[in-house]
Amino acid sequence: MRRILIVDDNAVSRELLHHVLRNSCDEVLEASHGEEAVRIIESVQVDLVLLDLEMPGLDGYGVLRRLRSDPRFASVRIVAVTARAMQGDREQALAAGFCGYITKPVDAVELREYVKRLL
Repeated sequence: MRRILIVDDNAVSRELLHHVLRNSCDEVLEASHGEEAVRIIESVQVDLVLLDLEMPGLDGYGVLRRLRSDPRFASVRIVAVTARAMQGDREQALAAGFCGYITKPVDAVELREYVKRLL
């Protein structure tokens, strides 16, 4: 069973991503903040995490650091999904350990193809 976890504090963004990806895998899970995302990943095997970078509390970089510090989650594919599109933002995210970088607004067709390649 292939699972995708969408992590975003914005309900509309989560709903849009869920709608776009609902036929791309067996199950799409959602988390509204970083702590919830970590709890889900610790309890359910996920194949791909689409992680917003800017969230209150534990942000995307914090979630990434926490997961990468645990050997159980070293191989989980984690993609940054963000409105940050300034020069250097992508490189910073990839250097931090994200396996990919997607900017908002998300193109539905491109996202489906990208996720298909990752899964």
